[in-house]
Amino acid sequence: MNHVDYVIITPVRDEAEHIESTIDSVKAQTVVPSRWIIVDDGSTDGTSDIVDGHASSTPWIQVVHRADRGRRVNGGGVMEAFHAGYELLQEHAWQYLVKLDGDLSFGSQYFEECFELFRTDPRLGIGGGTVCEMRHGKKQIESAGDPPFHVRGATKIYRRECWDQISPLVRAAGWDTVDEVKANMLGWTTRTFPELDVIQLKPTGSADGAWRNAFKNGRANFVTGYDPVFMTAKCLKRALVRPLVVGGVAMACGFWSGYWRGVQRTPDSNVIAYLQRQQRRRLLFRESIYK
Repeated sequence: MNHVDYVIITPVRDEAEHIESTIDSVKAQTVVPSRWIIVDDGSTDGTSDIVDGHASSTPWIQVVHRADRGRRVNGGGVMEAFHAGYELLQEHAWQYLVKLDGDLSFGSQYFEECFELFRTDPRLGIGGGTVCEMRHGKKQIESAGDPPFHVRGATKIYRRECWDQISPLVRAAGWDTVDEVKANMLGWTTRTFPELDVIQLKPTGSADGAWRNAFKNGRANFVTGYDPVFMTAKCLKRALVRPLVVGGVAMACGFWSGYWRGVQRTPDSNVIAYLQRQQRRRLLFRESIYK
């Protein structure tokens, strides 16, 4: 394929157990990035030494170190680290921007095949592989319940033209839905590639526990601007998934507490209106971004 100028930003915090696999996967690509900025967001477990070691021997890897804030900040912390890396790209004329987590592994042709899919679909603004986990030695899709327009935040690829219209990303939980909703509102398509897998070496939300992870997702849905009726239906559906009831209740608490605590929603009222309109269409079984 023709040369593709793409850049990667990877926010990491305490990923010493997995970051080596991600680095090995990127180095093995048939099409390597022109720059890879790894933002060490205050790691205390040896992650810093690992990424610094690779940066010293690989010219296209650059590491940014941020001070340890003493705790994780869901959503917002990741975005603060991401933007710290993005600031270093202001003069770079890249074609694609990748937000990549530091606990993934994937095949050597992953990015080449991703960019081929972008090439064949000029209106594809955001894409990425299917996130999977290894459970009892078998690969299982971790993102199976996601709507078709959603691309997991662990592996997102932005086309430059789309990025220029939707940036900056919201610095809060829910950023990885707001970007897609805005892209679709502006006429782009967004989707996960079912034929391309990435293995997530650490289960989503494992650092938080089941209740906190579901609560966090509910709060992210509030920030994104979910319609309350649609959200109620989503919580009821979630309550039927193990652990039974708990996930649905925690998600509802996260969402409704956004009203009680006066949490700021995404500032673009047009995005919220578009999303809620699509959700109401989905409830009425009409065509929408939810299909």
